[in-house]
Amino acid sequence: MHTVSPTYAGGMETGSTADTGTTRDEPVWTGLPPGLLRMRRLLLVVWLGLLTVGLGLLLGLVVGPAWAAFALLPLALMAWGWVMLGHNWRSWRYAERADDLLISRGVLWQEETVVPYGRMQLVEVTSGPVERHFGLASVQLHTAAAATDATIPGLDPDEAERLRDRLTELGEARSAGL
Repeated sequence: MHTVSPTYAGGMETGSTADTGTTRDEPVWTGLPPGLLRMRRLLLVVWLGLLTVGLGLLLGLVVGPAWAAFALLPLALMAWGWVMLGHNWRSWRYAERADDLLISRGVLWQEETVVPYGRMQLVEVTSGPVERHFGLASVQLHTAAAATDATIPGLDPDEAERLRDRLTELGEARSAGL
């Protein structure tokens, strides 16, 4: 797997390769919009908040008020999850190159997927009810090999449609020779 260095600013950044001393273009990485982080954190607070209240009532009624304090454990999980969601959100990024699309993600287990445009069979934009409420959509890429299917979550719907159209156009152009 090819390791690339992140470039978040617009435009192409050039870097020198250690082996040849020549310069090459580095990919321009695009991170996910902050709306995805807000949505995921809101879902975390809602679900763990409901769990805290329900567990507190259940423990208070069944085994006594002293045991109801254990219902605060989901709040600790909420604090940890809040931080981890931020790390996860920052780890997601994608870059469009001349011949392929790079998708990088992961905090502990970092994963980078390279999807050649000529291997794409289907590019779809999906958006569930919660995503639509937050103005988000996901782009899912399907290739000939199921192991390389990839998703870019939490994009602005206009960006998701632009990316779908561009990837479809590039995929059709690259696969024409097959």
